[in-house]
Amino acid sequence: MAGGIFSPLGSCSELEKANCHPLVCLLCHEPYQHPCLLDCYHNFCASCLRGRASDGHLRCPLCGHPSVVRGGTGLPPVDRLLQFLVDSSADSEEDVQCANCDRCCTKAELDTMYFCNTCGQPLCAPCREETHRARMFTRHEIVSLSKRTKDIHKKCPLHEEPYIMFSTEKKSMLCINCFRDMQGESRAHCIDIETAYMQGCQRLDQAVMAVKELQTSTREAIVLLKAMIEEVRNSASEEEAAINSLFSRMQEQLSERKKTLLKAVQSQHEEKEKAFKEQLAHLASLLPTLQVHLVTCSAFLSSANKAEFLDLGYQLMERLQRIVKLPHRLRPAQTSKINSEYRAEFARCLEPLLTLSPRRSVVGSAGGIGPGITGTNMLPGGQCSKTLMVPSCPPTSDKMSTGPMVKKPTMHRYISTKVLLAEGRETPFAEHCRNYENIYRMLQTEIQGLKDQVQELHRDLTKHHSLIKSEIMSEILQKSLQMDVQIAAHYSAVEMMRSVFEEVWEETYQRVANEQEIYEAQLHDLLQLRQENSCLSTITKQIAPYVRSIAKVKERLEPR
Repeated sequence: MAGGIFSPLGSCSELEKANCHPLVCLLCHEPYQHPCLLDCYHNFCASCLRGRASDGHLRCPLCGHPSVVRGGTGLPPVDRLLQFLVDSSADSEEDVQCANCDRCCTKAELDTMYFCNTCGQPLCAPCREETHRARMFTRHEIVSLSKRTKDIHKKCPLHEEPYIMFSTEKKSMLCINCFRDMQGESRAHCIDIETAYMQGCQRLDQAVMAVKELQTSTREAIVLLKAMIEEVRNSASEEEAAINSLFSRMQEQLSERKKTLLKAVQSQHEEKEKAFKEQLAHLASLLPTLQVHLVTCSAFLSSANKAEFLDLGYQLMERLQRIVKLPHRLRPAQTSKINSEYRAEFARCLEPLLTLSPRRSVVGSAGGIGPGITGTNMLPGGQCSKTLMVPSCPPTSDKMSTGPMVKKPTMHRYISTKVLLAEGRETPFAEHCRNYENIYRMLQTEIQGLKDQVQELHRDLTKHHSLIKSEIMSEILQKSLQMDVQIAAHYSAVEMMRSVFEEVWEETYQRVANEQEIYEAQLHDLLQLRQENSCLSTITKQIAPYVRSIAKVKERLEPR
């Protein structure tokens, strides 16, 4: 399987299962052969990485991190540490025979075997007690078999002399000749092998502790992320159910309001149609009367003499005047526009369903990701610090707890206030907003300071396990109580301004309503003038031929 295509691991459990043995390659699933170390500190066999480099870069098959590859081999450098562990593991699997009694030990007995670095021979436990306890072997270096010193580590390859010193500057072992050839300044950084070994063990312990802390934090982060994934899944289900439920209720409300609006439209239609038909019937009955009297006037003028005209003409004139003065509804009493205000009605029926209410956010603007843990607790690089988040407590003031629900979030309120103040209008509400922002920023700064102090105390308790003076807690509690009093006082002051602003808002509502009424009346007057002008145009077009005819007759009569 060496060099095969790597299939990404599906889950953390598979990753832990794949990493259960540190000497097995993740690509070929075989013991490492010439392990190579990438820049992301992942190891793979040289044969598994061969041919994967492109343009001097090699992308890690596990995490995708690019590594710079130098040289013509197209491979990263060999991991000497891992190669040493692989070789040591291979040596431990070999059969070991005691050099004194020729006794072969099994793999289970390897922990009881010893090795004499002076003699270069393995020893069983009985032979170590019987033979190497003599006075002549007192200066022999006897260690456990797993810690035997190989030949490559015994002597300097350059001078063929045993190592006696260690350079903390160059991090390399030195023989007597190497030490002699060094400069005086560099010799100050040389110590003996045993001291270097002890110091190295201490530093390694410190590094191991740091890695263990990182491992613990990583596991906590994994548990947190798994919990977040589950919480996101549950939240998504709840959100889907809420959306479906709200959509169903909206459909029901809209359907009911639709029926009501259609009934209202039908009622207006019937009412207007009935009124127009009644007015039309009245005008239709008036028209013959007017026609009869016009014909009567024409006939009377043509047939009556002067005496008859003076006898009956005034009666006819009075009758015509009474007919004209009668209340005739020549103009429509109402408009033909049917207005149900369906947009406003639909909005009113949806308003109770769409009213925003504060609720817990899964991943809100503040980056909340779980109970007691927020986005501010996530350190760079994905590390999570265990800090305490102060739970939101209900306000102590009954007035504050029973006040109107705030619909707009703080950021929206802040932006709206900025826009209002940027308009530059000096109004009582603008002055109130300016004072409010100053006080709110001061209170917010003090609250943030208390949060930082509490988080620092919690971190000292949980992470550093250090003692905390009770006076500090008392001081924080005292400050918190003082802040609660200040916030309650400021809330009461703002609440007292409600009546003043409501009067202003009511006046504004009345002014807007009056302006809307005047605006509609202006439109109606313009439409009426337009209709009158249209009637004048029609009459002018009708009498134009008569005017032209009379003008022609006048032109003929003028020469005479």
